[in-house]
Amino acid sequence: MGLNDQMMNKQQLRQELYRIIFGTDTKAGQRFDMFLIYAILISVLAVILNTVDSLNHEFSSVFFLIEWLFTGLFTLEYLVRIFCSPNRRKYLFSFYGFVDLVSIIPSYLGLIVIGAQYLLIIRLVRVLRIFRVLKLVRYLSEADVLMRSIVQARRKVFVFFSIVLILSTLFGCLMYVVEGPGNGFSSIPKSIYWTIVTITTVGYGDITPHTILGQLISTLAMLTGYSIIAIPTGIITAELANEMQREKSVYPCPNCVKAGHDMDAVHCKWCGAGLGDMKERQSIESGS
Repeated sequence: MGLNDQMMNKQQLRQELYRIIFGTDTKAGQRFDMFLIYAILISVLAVILNTVDSLNHEFSSVFFLIEWLFTGLFTLEYLVRIFCSPNRRKYLFSFYGFVDLVSIIPSYLGLIVIGAQYLLIIRLVRVLRIFRVLKLVRYLSEADVLMRSIVQARRKVFVFFSIVLILSTLFGCLMYVVEGPGNGFSSIPKSIYWTIVTITTVGYGDITPHTILGQLISTLAMLTGYSIIAIPTGIITAELANEMQREKSVYPCPNCVKAGHDMDAVHCKWCGAGLGDMKERQSIESGS
């Protein structure tokens, strides 16, 4: 076999591996990705169960074997991805390339640093590939609307966060002065921690006020928490409504002249008339 034939066979092998490993439009590609997702879930489940003392004591050797079996499998998969990728640099520095690498590092790091192998839980991030396998990418447009809403509301949320931080600092300073180290408020930062826990209505109970004035201040802090806890939700909801409205068509129905239809609507939601003419005008104008 000549050198050209070897090069051709290697190229064909790379193309076939690329079609299976990176492709989702073929049966082989879908089966490979589904197998990979099941392997990820099993390996993550093994890591979780390994932290249970009774299971770890009885099946430690089994968990060890499973960990290194999947580590070897994912290492081989990562190397094959590099081998068959037409643009290796692009894959290596992509999101999935980074996650693929990080998902195998903890096992090898665990040989040096005790407990590092539990970071294998990051393999769960690789399940995001299911969006590609099951053709769920179309739902990402809905996520884009939510993300745009959060971005639009970022300044309002930042102002709200700043106000809460100022209130927490004020309440913390008051509690430090009123209660003092004798009642657990040993410093202003620890008092601020107590205030944040109280305002967010978590209430761990590790620090509690003992004086009448301290209890009054904690009551005000709790009431403040109930008063402001819904504000960020309202801010993001308002921006989400605006983003959803922007997703609506501004073109009116040719029959009842009402607008506000979904961009992919076929019939008017008020009179039921067809929206073909509206879609045609919309496509013409967007093309211009």
